[in-house]
Amino acid sequence: MKPFGLATSGERLSVLCLGAHSDDIEIGAGGTIIELIGRGAKLDVTWCVLSAAGERKAEATASAEAFLEGAQSRTIETADFEDSYFPDQQKPIKTWMIAVRDRVRPDIVFTHTRRDGHQDHRQVNALTWNVFRDHLILEYEILKWDGDLGRPNSYVPLSEKTMERKTDLLMRHFGSQRSKDWFDPDAFRALARLRGMECRAPERFAEAFTVRKTRLF
Repeated sequence: MKPFGLATSGERLSVLCLGAHSDDIEIGAGGTIIELIGRGAKLDVTWCVLSAAGERKAEATASAEAFLEGAQSRTIETADFEDSYFPDQQKPIKTWMIAVRDRVRPDIVFTHTRRDGHQDHRQVNALTWNVFRDHLILEYEILKWDGDLGRPNSYVPLSEKTMERKTDLLMRHFGSQRSKDWFDPDAFRALARLRGMECRAPERFAEAFTVRKTRLF
């Protein structure tokens, strides 16, 4: 399997991260962001969380700042769309996303996967494809009770150091989630180990994505 790099050391890369809830981006693509920064890529990141209010907003902001440490630039935006009811808020969410698109010209867009079991995640995915038509879109996965993990086709190997930092930051910044039975380092490492096995990652761990459309030249 010949690797295809997202960015090389010293290369500048504009990245847009879209997440329905305050821990989604970190779970799905946090290791990739840490790994790219650690490898010397100059990332300009716009990090958008669509449902973050009260304690969850504070968690989202503090976590994003930590995950983006070392980025060339960062913009962290949060909205207060009602959790669990995104399908009923399709029009205002689309308007919000269009406003983001008008401000940002990303090389890569990270978003939820199409077949995610959570209705908010699926709505974000649908609107991402509707609004960002000229961009490379990488769909990330979120482990959870629904048992909806699929068959991703793209992988980013993570170093052991990156994996440790990802799990440490997740546990440190999301106190509101630590009581959930799926939210623990063992679960995060287990999925990353499985994806690492699937792509023969040098240090055993990886994050996985679905790429549905890309232009090679």
